[in-house]
Amino acid sequence: MKNRLLIILFTVLFIVCGCSKKADDEAIEPEAIEDETLVLGDERFDEYLPYLKDKRVALFTNQTGIVGNVVYGLGDSNDLIPFGYDFNGNALEYGEHILDALIDRGVDVTCVFSPEHGFRGTGDAGANIDDSIDEKTGVPILSLYAEGSNYPALEDMVRFDTLVVDMQDVGIRYYTYYISMYYLMDACAQNNKTVIILDRPNPNGFYVDGPILKEEYHSNVGILPIPVVYGMTWGELATMINKEDWLEAGKDSCDLIVIPCENYTHQTKTDLIVRPSPNLKDMRAVYLYSSTCFFENTLVTVGRGTDYPFEIYGSPYLEGVEENEYTFIPVSMDGATSPVFEDEACYGVNLRDIPIEEIWNNQINLEYIINAYKQIHEKYPDKDFFGTPDDRGYYWIDYLSGSDSLRKMIIDGKSASEIKETWQDDIESFKALRSKYLLYSE
Repeated sequence: MKNRLLIILFTVLFIVCGCSKKADDEAIEPEAIEDETLVLGDERFDEYLPYLKDKRVALFTNQTGIVGNVVYGLGDSNDLIPFGYDFNGNALEYGEHILDALIDRGVDVTCVFSPEHGFRGTGDAGANIDDSIDEKTGVPILSLYAEGSNYPALEDMVRFDTLVVDMQDVGIRYYTYYISMYYLMDACAQNNKTVIILDRPNPNGFYVDGPILKEEYHSNVGILPIPVVYGMTWGELATMINKEDWLEAGKDSCDLIVIPCENYTHQTKTDLIVRPSPNLKDMRAVYLYSSTCFFENTLVTVGRGTDYPFEIYGSPYLEGVEENEYTFIPVSMDGATSPVFEDEACYGVNLRDIPIEEIWNNQINLEYIINAYKQIHEKYPDKDFFGTPDDRGYYWIDYLSGSDSLRKMIIDGKSASEIKETWQDDIESFKALRSKYLLYSE
């Protein structure tokens, strides 16, 4: 495929009409359509600009908030290109950013809230990001990753009447953008502000997998009782948050409006054009993230400080171990300053030759971490593969997985299939709950 073609691959064509006003509104019924072009919520100006007339508007967005962010079919190629380039290796020219689009249409945008990695998406994972000013528009950028509370400051809540949300997520529970959305929704509910979600496809929205987060393991990488891969768009998830009484402000407390995508289903496979965060550099990383992120803060690196984070893994402790011939050396770079095992040779596995369809079918693949644990434990039995526990005795993988069960089962020698079987009942229960809030066909 020489040039990017604007195509969407899905089995059944549906459209979602209108928008969902308030969280207790029923999901809109889809109807058959002829035009299969996917339309993102932020493109549907006629649907949401009337809500913004004479309002002071805050945005929750980052570098991914490109209006009509072109979504491409994956075709039959497994040689996925890095975000930001076309199939000929040319840098892409992006369309309007939602901030510019609203200002150009006369909307009074008074501030922008930014998530982890900052408004431009270049900060390291978990790094503190200071407030700033957008050089082009002069609009204040208010960081939700500055030191202090996860909630926006009270003095910032008086800046606006309505919050507009337009951001690309990847649909994984420990991917933190939705957590910032949760806190903003709660703050808006407590301060009588309206929230408008301009919905986008979830690139991992075609399946549900992983254990449910237990309350005692709430952290900055997980706050909701949902699986690791929850299979919902933000419009659907926000409605669930509001309706299921998960906000501190109470059930149905958020004045919520969802502007749905048109011509999207949960089986639509989409290809992003902008890095959603610094270390997700192509679609393979987006798909592998739910599996390889479990290596974080263990004796194995996921390749931060390389061109292929989350698509490779390795460790100096795996040197000489059979089946770990792939080598790489992490170096400091933008978005990965002082990476794990910086400037050290790591030995491990390259996952970049796995067919995309196989990654889809495997969903969360625990074989990677199980194999690495066995190999390092056999060679270095006195080393704690999972790193150092915190003051509560919890390891980072416990927070990622939602309890200490996954870690303990790996240590006990359980197989991937045995472990995944333990969370199937919870997944089915969640799917039943989830079904009440789906705006798009499965």
